[in-house]
Amino acid sequence: MIFTAEKNALIARRGGETLRIEGWGKDSLRVRAVMYDGWTGNDWALTEKPEEAECAVSIGTAQEPNGDLTFREVPCAEITNGRIRATVNFAGVISFYRDGSLILREYFRAYGGTLSEGSRCLKIVNRDWKGCIGGSEYTLTVKFDANDGEKIYGMGQYQQPWLNLKGNLVELAQRNSQISVPFMVSSLGYGLLWNNPAVGQVAFANNYTEWVAKSTRQMDYWITAADGPKEILKNYTGVTGRAPMFPENLMGLWQCKLRYRTQEEVLTVARQYQKEGIKIDQIVIDFFHWTLQGDWKFDKTYWPDPKAMVDELHSMGIRVIVSVWPSVDRKSENFGPMMEQGLLIRTERGAAQTYDFQGDCVEIDPFNPETRKYIWEVCKKNYYDYGIDGFWLDNSEPDYGVYDFDNYRYCAGPALSCSNMYPQMFSRAFFEPMLADKKEPPVNLLRCGWAGSQKYGNVIWSGDVPSTFQALREQLQAGLNMGLAGIPWWTTDIGGFMTDDVNDPDFRQLLIRWYQFAVYSAVLRMHGDRGPYNIPPLDERDWGGGYLHTGQPNELWSYGEENYAIMRKYYDIRIAMHDYIRDLYQEAHENGSPLIRTMFYEFPEDEKCWELQDQYMFGGKYLVAPILHLNEFEREVYLPKGQWKNMNSGEILEGGKTIAVKAPIEEIPVFERI
Repeated sequence: MIFTAEKNALIARRGGETLRIEGWGKDSLRVRAVMYDGWTGNDWALTEKPEEAECAVSIGTAQEPNGDLTFREVPCAEITNGRIRATVNFAGVISFYRDGSLILREYFRAYGGTLSEGSRCLKIVNRDWKGCIGGSEYTLTVKFDANDGEKIYGMGQYQQPWLNLKGNLVELAQRNSQISVPFMVSSLGYGLLWNNPAVGQVAFANNYTEWVAKSTRQMDYWITAADGPKEILKNYTGVTGRAPMFPENLMGLWQCKLRYRTQEEVLTVARQYQKEGIKIDQIVIDFFHWTLQGDWKFDKTYWPDPKAMVDELHSMGIRVIVSVWPSVDRKSENFGPMMEQGLLIRTERGAAQTYDFQGDCVEIDPFNPETRKYIWEVCKKNYYDYGIDGFWLDNSEPDYGVYDFDNYRYCAGPALSCSNMYPQMFSRAFFEPMLADKKEPPVNLLRCGWAGSQKYGNVIWSGDVPSTFQALREQLQAGLNMGLAGIPWWTTDIGGFMTDDVNDPDFRQLLIRWYQFAVYSAVLRMHGDRGPYNIPPLDERDWGGGYLHTGQPNELWSYGEENYAIMRKYYDIRIAMHDYIRDLYQEAHENGSPLIRTMFYEFPEDEKCWELQDQYMFGGKYLVAPILHLNEFEREVYLPKGQWKNMNSGEILEGGKTIAVKAPIEEIPVFERI
C-alpha cells in the first residue's frame, strides 16, 4: 500500500485500486475508490458544498506479525476530521473511530493485513471488484464487520414489520411502494450514506454487513459521527440538501380519489366541501383524465375548460395538482417524436416496451436533459399555463412491467448502474422550471425518491398498499425510516389504496384508525381505489378520459354520519395545530428533522425508546400511539421520563413507565409533553 497526502485528503494505492478519503462536512468523511484511476466525477447525492474541513493526515508504520513470532514494519495512515478518524492499514482495510472508539471496520479475512489470524485462508477481501464481462463497469461488494448489539435505521421505505433493520437483507432498487434511500443511522453514533444509485442490496447481517452495487465504476460512501440521530441527520442533510419551507396553505387537508373523471365531478366535490365549512387545501386530479398515456393533456370531452375549473377552485382557496405518468403509449402523439429524438428508455433485448398497464408503453428517460425539457414544455402548455399548481408524478420508480433492470438503459448508462436515481431525475423535470418561473418552492407529489430528493420539493407517499391493518402497521415503520433517511415530507393513502368493499365495517374501522394516524403526520391526504367497481364507464371507447373505471366516493362524508363526525373532529384538531405544524416544517427546513419521529430521536438516552416501533413522536411535543389492530380499543403506551398530558382526558401523568390507555373508535391516544 502506497500512501500520499493532499490537503484534507488521504490517498492510498494498491493492486490497481486508488482509495481517497477526505473531509466532507462536519465530523464527516467521504470515501471513494476506483480501479485504475477511472474517477467518474459524479457527486450523486452529495450536492451541497460542505463546510470547509480542517483534517489532520498522518502516514507512518505499524508492526505486523509475520506468523513466526517475529514482526515487520508495514505502512499505515490515518485521517481525522473533528470527531471522526479513519485509519488504513497496509492491506487497505479501513477502520472508523468516533472520539477514539471504534464504530465501524471493513471486513477482511485474507492473507496479508488480516485482522484475525485464524481466518486468512478464507481469502475474503474488504472491497471486491469483479468486472462486468464485456463492459467497463464492475460489480462491487464492500464488507464491514458486524457490531454486536447495533441497531440500524433509515434506508428509505420497505413494506415490512421491522423498524430496526439489523438482520435484514435490503434490496437497493425502486419498486411500487418500495423506496431505496441508502442512508443508515446507527445506534452507535454514526450515519452512513451509500452514495451510489446502482441497483444492488445491503445485508445487515450478524456476521458482517455487505453492500453490493451490481454495476458501477466507483465506490463512494460518506460517513458522519455525532452524539445522536438528530445531529446525524443534521450533518447528513447538510451535505445532501434540506427540504424547502413547506407552503402554509398546504398543511391542511388534501382531497383525492380514484378517480375524478370530469371537471364537473371535481367542482361538485369542492363546492360540497365549501358548503360543509371544510377548507381543503388541495384537490388532486388522478390518472386517465388524459386521452392517451404520454399525451399529457386533458381529454376535452370531459374537461372542456380546465382554466375555468382551476379559476373557480382558486377562488375557493383550493390548489390543484394533476397526475403525470412517465409512460408513453405507442399511439400517443408524443411517442414518435420522443422515440426519434432518443428521449425514451432503451431496452437491451426484445421489443421496445417497458410498461404495459392500459397500453403498449415505453417510459421516458429523465437522465437526458432534453427529455426533461420536452416533457416540461408539453406539461406547461397543457397544464401549468391553465394555472395548475403542482404535479402528481406517479409511477415514478418507474413502475416497470417487469423489474428486469439489466434489460434497460438510460443515456446515463445501464439501468443497473443508476436506476435508483430515476424518481429524483423525473421530479427535477418539473421542480427546476417551476422554481425558476415562480421563484418559490414548488410542491409535487411522488411515489418514490432517492437520497437528496428532499431538496426537490417532493412529497413522497408510500405507494399502492393494501387496505389492511397489517399494511397500516408497515406504513408506520416505513414513514419513520423514511424520516431517518432524510425525507421529511412523507404521506400515505388514508385507508390504504386497494379496497374491495367500502361498506365493510372492518374497512371503515381501518379507515378511521388510518385517518387518525394521518392527522399526526406531515400531509393529511384522502386517497384510495375504493370498490366495489359497479360504476359504469362514461363511454364505450377503449381510450380517453371516459373508458376506465372509477372508485367509490372518498370524501369525508362518504362513510356514514358517525365516521364523518370522527373525521370532522380530527380535521378540526389538524387545523388547530397549524402553527405547530408550520414550526415542524421550519425545523425540517433548517436541520432535516422529520415530522414523524422515532421515540429515540427525541429520547436517545432512553434505552426503552430504541426498542419501540408502535408509537412515535409528532415533532418534539406530541407522543402518538396509533391503533394498529382490528377491534383494538385499549393499548399500552410507554411514556418517557417527565410529565405528559393525556390529550383525550386531560389527565397529567408521570413518565418513565408503561401505562394502559383506553382507545374507543373516536379517539387515538395522544400525549402532550409538558
